[in-house]
Amino acid sequence: MTNNTIFFFEPNNKNSKKITEDLVNLFSGLGVTTVDNCNDADIVASIGGDGAFLQAVRKNDFRSDCMYIGIGIEEKNYMYVDFNYHNLSEIRQVFKTNNFETRSYPVIEVKVNNNQPNYCLNEFTIRTSLVRTIMMDIYIDDFLFEHFNGDGIVISTPTGSTGYNKSLGGAVVDPLISAMQVTELGSVNNNNHRTLGTSFLLSKARPLTLVIDQSDDYYPIMSMDNEALSVQNTETVRIKLSDKKINTIRLHNNTFWHKTQRNFL
Repeated sequence: MTNNTIFFFEPNNKNSKKITEDLVNLFSGLGVTTVDNCNDADIVASIGGDGAFLQAVRKNDFRSDCMYIGIGIEEKNYMYVDFNYHNLSEIRQVFKTNNFETRSYPVIEVKVNNNQPNYCLNEFTIRTSLVRTIMMDIYIDDFLFEHFNGDGIVISTPTGSTGYNKSLGGAVVDPLISAMQVTELGSVNNNNHRTLGTSFLLSKARPLTLVIDQSDDYYPIMSMDNEALSVQNTETVRIKLSDKKINTIRLHNNTFWHKTQRNFL
């Protein structure tokens, strides 16, 4: 993978021009040319927090033939963002000496009804939009695992396990494990309805299918990472780990677990 061209992604162009100009000049000094089209870039750099990083990956169609980096502009800890605008010397040193390793993050593929698949890096969420529960049959492969009745389901990648999934009591999963995690939202468990009641992991070989109960109009809300997915008359949702993977950098002493410790401990 070459690192000769770079594209800077700024959601809503809300950051100052000086930030971008400083970054353009920094990479120019390293022999990396800034391009205006993300499809022409070897490096796609988001400017902002983890939300900006997720948008950059989505807007660039989850390309696996480039490297994504995140450049924060606030003094905060992030899960996807490795660099900070206030420490340009670190960026210069890392790219000047190639003092990093490439790491790959798994991506979830979601196919609603017979539509084209969508992808997410963090999590896919389906939940009721009404003040009542949603019912669906949950299949693992072709096996009917359970009849779900509750507020919804969150399916997360290992890197996404520290987000919404963690707030629901799900486990934090090492990104080296190729699996997706299924976590319930407000499930109903009584004499009439029964679910597993805990998060579980599925390997890449085990796709998940949600069949929405059609006896009533549920109008579920679906989201991919930090963006809503607008689909009417949802009947089936098929979720699996994709063959797609996104590449980013791994700095020394800055693994997923280093970041987890900084953010939560």
